[in-house]
Amino acid sequence: MAEDTGTASDQHGAEAAREPSWRAGRVALSAVDTDDAELLHGWRSDPVIAYEIGIWPRSVTAMRERIERDGDNDDRDDFLVLLPDGTPVGHTALSGQNIVNGTAEVELMLAPEHRGRGHGTHALDALVDLAFGELPLYRLTAETHTGNAPALAVLARSGFVREGTSRAACLHRGRRLDLAVFSLLRPEWEALNRPRAWDS
Repeated sequence: MAEDTGTASDQHGAEAAREPSWRAGRVALSAVDTDDAELLHGWRSDPVIAYEIGIWPRSVTAMRERIERDGDNDDRDDFLVLLPDGTPVGHTALSGQNIVNGTAEVELMLAPEHRGRGHGTHALDALVDLAFGELPLYRLTAETHTGNAPALAVLARSGFVREGTSRAACLHRGRRLDLAVFSLLRPEWEALNRPRAWDS
């Protein structure tokens, strides 16, 4: 599995010419396509990611089918997170978009070898800037289990406010986990003292 993930990363790293959908200072976002299925499958198969996100690995074929299905959904946008040299370091998404209510949920997953370097905060900031700067969204939400310290820290650094806890809302490896519920409103984003993606 690790060998497959490395091969996919090398192939994607060589695609420096891949056109980003959204550029920010330290990262760029590029729309996910079916050719990314093996890469995403490798990341999701990592036991730490599986625990932190509360997922179980599925086949590459299932991942490819999911990407194709999600590509047809108007309420979801999936992106690879790219470094300036084109290296993919993670996946992020705006899901459950409701343009009438102006709401969506954010998702973020980092490749195992690229954690702890600040990429998560930069990726989430870029996604938030896209949601509020280009889309008519007003409220973003995020959930993660209460033991996922890295995700809790990233959400806090990006300005998300913890609203509460959904008790025993996630089942993983036979254990019930509490989910921390976060949100970020457009006025709160506007008040953040940081450069926006388009300022870089």
